[in-house]
Amino acid sequence: MRKNEWIAQVAKQANVSQVEAGKILNTALDVIARTLASGEKLTLTGFGTFEVRNSSARTGTHPRTGQKIKIPARKRPAFTAGTALRGAVTAKANGRSKGKVAPKKTAGRR
Repeated sequence: MRKNEWIAQVAKQANVSQVEAGKILNTALDVIARTLASGEKLTLTGFGTFEVRNSSARTGTHPRTGQKIKIPARKRPAFTAGTALRGAVTAKANGRSKGKVAPKKTAGRR
């Protein structure tokens, strides 16, 4: 799915215009980027966590020449899927769901 298709689906499901949905999604993406740039972690409970991970410097091999090269340390964005997202993907892969996230099971009466 491309961004414009994503915006169209959000607009349809939220019953707002595509312009409004686009502004909201762009703002959400900007907040995620700014949060990560400041070194903070952003957690969307059930969906997942965006964070910055450090990768250490290492030695690699140039694919064409076979020559050893130094790869510098860097920071990179990372995403870890949450329980509800993993469950929705697993259920969809197993043919048990029609794309909806199943409600959480609660202990108690039957």
